[in-house]
Amino acid sequence: MKINDHKWERRILVTGGAGFIGANFLLYELPKHPSWLFVNLDKLTYAANPDNLIDLKNSPNYIFHKGDICDRNLLVDLFERYNFDGLINFAAETHVDRSIMDPDFFFQTNLMGTLSLLETARKSMTAGRAFRFHQVSTDEVYGSLEGSGRFSETSPHRPSSPYAASKASADQAVMAYHRTYRMDTVITNCSNNFGPRQYPEKLIPLTILNCLSGKSIPIYGDGRQVRDWLYVEEHCRALELVFEHGNSGKAYNISTGYECENLELVKMICELVDRISGETGHADLIKFVADRPGHDRRYALDASRIETELGFEASCKFEHCLEQTVKWYIENSRWLKNCLGSNYQKYYERWYGNNPGDSDALQSD
Repeated sequence: MKINDHKWERRILVTGGAGFIGANFLLYELPKHPSWLFVNLDKLTYAANPDNLIDLKNSPNYIFHKGDICDRNLLVDLFERYNFDGLINFAAETHVDRSIMDPDFFFQTNLMGTLSLLETARKSMTAGRAFRFHQVSTDEVYGSLEGSGRFSETSPHRPSSPYAASKASADQAVMAYHRTYRMDTVITNCSNNFGPRQYPEKLIPLTILNCLSGKSIPIYGDGRQVRDWLYVEEHCRALELVFEHGNSGKAYNISTGYECENLELVKMICELVDRISGETGHADLIKFVADRPGHDRRYALDASRIETELGFEASCKFEHCLEQTVKWYIENSRWLKNCLGSNYQKYYERWYGNNPGDSDALQSD
């Protein structure tokens, strides 16, 4: 039977599905929706990992295509072939340090890639056929938060880094397509994600891996930057709620409200690695380095809209989720081996060799 001969209830394009958040979302969603077809489009850049989706290899409702969201000819072909009625855009460059060194690349992928998806979706829409465009974004679009309080969905966009600016620009493009073309869109802005399958350029997996390999653990500035942490499976639950039930034209903040200073978090991870591995002294690897330009001091999101409108409620305690995350990296040696090959070593030396950083930006993956 050809794939298009099947009477799928829904046909969803997932972009960036081999990355951290995208892969966890597909692993979460596919078993729940056997009558939905999921098509994963991923360029397989350095932070994507086909091993993230090895469990889906034989799933009848899953198809993978390697490609770039900026390739409009490819997008047109996929839309014509599968007749999508939904799209969830995880595809993005997310590393703040890299965006400072190479801003053009980030705006090309994050803004122009999103524009390619919007235009292709708009031109494929036919009268009477529902289509939902879900943009997965970050808390960094709001900039730095001083003092108390939390960002709401009506807070102005004040991005501090090229990465954050490229994501804010993409969010605004999605808003414009809803207003101008009446496209059914939703946007989600999440706090810092952590969990299994995150590429080790981000703070939590980098800290775990440097503990295990005996490398120094870099901390920017005084380490007192505050981040609002979200376990990736909690994020996936919230994404499902917004995609299926969110109100068109709205943005939803996703957060569990757990805030922690970077230095405190790194010390917690060192203690967990000490206890799980049986080897002590990992906190001695902490090394303070010069702060990065435009480093936001604090992020915190008000998630009352998704809680009130869609019934989202966090269920995983941070300490438990963090322990499970540390155990996952320790136990998944094959995944780590593939991630830590020669390409990663070259990458690590390039970006962290002289001025390593905490890299606490979103995504995905």
